[in-house]
Amino acid sequence: MTEIPSPKALFTRSVSTLAATALASLALVACGSEQAGTASVRAGSSIPSPTPSSEAAFTAMLDRVARSCPAPGPVEKHPGDAAAPAPTSGPEVELNARDWCASALHEERITQAVWELADPTPEKVGKVLNDLGYVDGRIHGLRQSGAATTFALDLRDKGGRLCLDGSVDGERTMVTACVAPPTGPFAVAK
Repeated sequence: MTEIPSPKALFTRSVSTLAATALASLALVACGSEQAGTASVRAGSSIPSPTPSSEAAFTAMLDRVARSCPAPGPVEKHPGDAAAPAPTSGPEVELNARDWCASALHEERITQAVWELADPTPEKVGKVLNDLGYVDGRIHGLRQSGAATTFALDLRDKGGRLCLDGSVDGERTMVTACVAPPTGPFAVAK
Protein backbone atom coordinates (compact mmCIF):
# COMPACT_ATOMS: atom_id res chain seq x y z
CA MET A 1 0.00 0.00 0.00
CA THR A 2 1.33 3.42 -0.96
CA GLU A 3 1.19 6.17 1.62
CA ILE A 4 -0.02 9.54 0.29
CA PRO A 5 1.59 12.54 2.00
CA SER A 6 -0.63 15.20 3.46
CA PRO A 7 -1.10 18.49 1.52
CA LYS A 8 0.91 20.30 4.23
CA ALA A 9 3.84 17.89 3.82
CA LEU A 10 3.72 18.27 0.02
CA PHE A 11 3.70 22.08 0.35
CA THR A 12 6.62 22.10 2.81
CA ARG A 13 8.65 19.75 0.63
CA SER A 14 7.88 21.82 -2.52
CA VAL A 15 8.85 25.09 -0.86
CA SER A 16 12.08 23.56 0.49
CA THR A 17 12.98 22.14 -2.93
CA LEU A 18 12.18 25.44 -4.65
CA ALA A 19 14.24 27.43 -2.14
CA ALA A 20 17.23 25.08 -2.47
CA THR A 21 17.03 25.21 -6.28
CA ALA A 22 16.82 29.02 -6.27
CA LEU A 23 19.76 29.33 -3.88
CA ALA A 24 21.89 26.94 -5.95
CA SER A 25 21.02 28.88 -9.13
CA LEU A 26 22.00 32.18 -7.52
CA ALA A 27 25.30 30.72 -6.34
CA LEU A 28 26.09 29.44 -9.83
CA VAL A 29 25.17 32.74 -11.47
CA ALA A 30 27.22 34.76 -8.97
CA CYS A 31 30.19 32.46 -9.33
CA GLY A 32 30.06 32.54 -13.11
CA SER A 33 29.73 36.32 -13.34
CA GLU A 34 32.65 36.91 -10.97
CA GLN A 35 34.86 34.60 -12.98
CA ALA A 36 33.75 36.15 -16.26
CA GLY A 37 34.47 39.65 -14.97
CA THR A 38 37.91 38.66 -13.74
CA ALA A 39 38.77 36.88 -16.96
CA SER A 40 37.80 39.85 -19.11
CA VAL A 41 39.91 42.23 -17.01
CA ARG A 42 42.92 39.91 -17.26
CA ALA A 43 42.49 39.42 -20.97
CA GLY A 44 42.06 43.15 -21.57
CA SER A 45 38.81 42.57 -23.45
CA SER A 46 35.62 44.48 -22.93
CA ILE A 47 33.90 44.06 -19.59
CA PRO A 48 30.38 42.60 -19.60
CA SER A 49 27.42 44.89 -19.06
CA PRO A 50 26.19 45.09 -15.49
CA THR A 51 23.07 43.19 -14.52
CA PRO A 52 20.01 45.19 -13.43
CA SER A 53 20.55 44.19 -9.79
CA SER A 54 24.25 45.14 -9.80
CA GLU A 55 23.40 48.44 -11.53
CA ALA A 56 20.74 49.12 -8.83
CA ALA A 57 23.28 48.42 -6.08
CA PHE A 58 25.80 50.65 -7.88
CA THR A 59 23.25 53.50 -8.11
CA ALA A 60 22.43 53.08 -4.41
CA MET A 61 26.16 53.32 -3.60
CA LEU A 62 26.43 56.51 -5.67
CA ASP A 63 23.48 57.97 -3.72
CA ARG A 64 25.07 57.03 -0.37
CA VAL A 65 28.41 58.59 -1.28
CA ALA A 66 26.78 61.81 -2.55
CA ARG A 67 24.04 62.12 0.10
CA SER A 68 25.63 65.29 1.51
CA CYS A 69 25.95 66.86 -1.96
CA PRO A 70 23.49 69.22 -3.67
CA ALA A 71 20.65 67.78 -5.73
CA PRO A 72 21.38 67.07 -9.41
CA GLY A 73 20.84 70.09 -11.58
CA PRO A 74 22.23 72.19 -14.39
CA VAL A 75 25.87 73.17 -14.52
CA GLU A 76 26.40 76.52 -12.84
CA LYS A 77 29.24 78.85 -13.67
CA HIS A 78 31.46 79.20 -10.62
CA PRO A 79 32.89 82.64 -9.96
CA GLY A 80 36.65 82.43 -10.17
CA ASP A 81 39.54 84.48 -8.91
CA ALA A 82 39.39 87.79 -10.77
CA ALA A 83 43.19 87.78 -11.19
CA ALA A 84 43.27 84.30 -12.78
CA PRO A 85 41.73 83.43 -16.14
CA ALA A 86 38.61 81.28 -15.82
CA PRO A 87 38.88 77.75 -17.23
CA THR A 88 36.97 77.15 -20.46
CA SER A 89 36.76 73.36 -20.32
CA GLY A 90 37.24 70.46 -17.95
CA PRO A 91 35.53 69.33 -14.75
CA GLU A 92 35.39 72.83 -13.24
CA VAL A 93 33.22 74.03 -16.13
CA GLU A 94 31.29 70.94 -17.21
CA LEU A 95 30.28 69.14 -13.98
CA ASN A 96 27.18 70.11 -12.04
CA ALA A 97 27.41 70.91 -8.31
CA ARG A 98 26.39 67.38 -7.27
CA ASP A 99 29.05 65.76 -9.47
CA TRP A 100 31.72 68.22 -8.36
CA CYS A 101 30.95 67.48 -4.70
CA ALA A 102 30.69 63.70 -5.28
CA SER A 103 34.00 63.62 -7.15
CA ALA A 104 35.90 64.67 -4.03
CA LEU A 105 34.12 62.00 -1.95
CA HIS A 106 34.81 59.22 -4.48
CA GLU A 107 38.43 60.34 -4.87
CA GLU A 108 38.95 60.18 -1.10
CA ARG A 109 37.34 56.77 -0.56
CA ILE A 110 39.19 55.16 -3.47
CA THR A 111 42.54 56.69 -2.48
CA GLN A 112 42.16 55.45 1.10
CA ALA A 113 41.20 51.95 -0.06
CA VAL A 114 44.09 51.42 -2.51
CA TRP A 115 46.70 53.32 -0.48
CA GLU A 116 48.13 50.25 1.23
CA LEU A 117 48.32 47.92 -1.78
CA ALA A 118 51.98 46.87 -1.87
CA ASP A 119 51.76 45.50 -5.41
CA PRO A 120 48.77 47.21 -7.07
CA THR A 121 48.12 44.84 -9.96
CA PRO A 122 45.00 45.33 -12.11
CA GLU A 123 43.40 42.32 -10.40
CA LYS A 124 44.02 43.73 -6.89
CA VAL A 125 42.87 47.25 -7.81
CA GLY A 126 39.79 45.82 -9.54
CA LYS A 127 38.93 43.80 -6.42
CA VAL A 128 39.27 46.90 -4.21
CA LEU A 129 37.03 48.88 -6.57
CA ASN A 130 34.46 46.05 -6.60
CA ASP A 131 34.58 45.84 -2.78
CA LEU A 132 33.79 49.58 -2.67
CA GLY A 133 30.71 49.01 -4.85
CA TYR A 134 32.02 49.99 -8.28
CA VAL A 135 30.70 47.40 -10.76
CA ASP A 136 32.79 45.89 -13.57
CA GLY A 137 30.64 47.50 -16.27
CA ARG A 138 31.60 50.95 -14.93
CA ILE A 139 35.35 50.23 -14.57
CA HIS A 140 37.22 50.98 -17.81
CA GLY A 141 40.83 50.67 -18.95
CA LEU A 142 41.96 48.69 -15.91
CA ARG A 143 45.49 47.80 -16.95
CA GLN A 144 49.16 47.85 -16.05
CA SER A 145 50.99 50.88 -17.43
CA GLY A 146 54.66 50.68 -16.43
CA ALA A 147 54.78 50.42 -12.63
CA ALA A 148 51.24 51.80 -12.25
CA THR A 149 47.79 50.34 -12.61
CA THR A 150 45.47 52.78 -14.35
CA PHE A 151 41.69 52.86 -14.62
CA ALA A 152 38.73 55.09 -15.33
CA LEU A 153 35.34 54.96 -13.62
CA ASP A 154 32.08 55.89 -15.30
CA LEU A 155 30.05 57.54 -12.53
CA ARG A 156 27.41 59.14 -14.77
CA ASP A 157 24.10 59.21 -12.93
CA LYS A 158 20.96 61.37 -12.93
CA GLY A 159 22.09 63.40 -15.93
CA GLY A 160 25.60 64.02 -14.58
CA ARG A 161 28.85 63.61 -16.49
CA LEU A 162 31.23 62.57 -13.71
CA CYS A 163 34.04 60.12 -14.30
CA LEU A 164 37.30 59.50 -12.47
CA ASP A 165 40.78 58.77 -13.80
CA GLY A 166 42.98 56.76 -11.47
CA SER A 167 46.58 55.65 -11.23
CA VAL A 168 48.09 53.53 -8.43
CA ASP A 169 51.76 52.52 -8.29
CA GLY A 170 52.35 51.47 -4.67
CA GLU A 171 53.96 54.79 -3.72
CA ARG A 172 51.59 57.30 -5.21
CA THR A 173 47.85 57.22 -5.81
CA MET A 174 46.16 59.76 -8.04
CA VAL A 175 42.40 59.83 -8.55
CA THR A 176 41.02 62.88 -10.34
CA ALA A 177 37.66 64.01 -11.69
CA CYS A 178 37.03 63.94 -15.41
CA VAL A 179 34.08 64.59 -17.71
CA ALA A 180 32.26 61.94 -19.76
CA PRO A 181 29.73 62.51 -22.55
CA PRO A 182 26.21 63.01 -21.15
CA THR A 183 24.89 59.89 -22.93
CA GLY A 184 26.10 56.99 -25.00
CA PRO A 185 29.24 54.91 -24.69
CA PHE A 186 31.74 55.85 -22.04
CA ALA A 187 34.68 58.00 -23.08
CA VAL A 188 36.67 60.63 -21.23
CA ALA A 189 35.99 64.03 -22.78
CA LYS A 190 39.17 65.78 -23.91
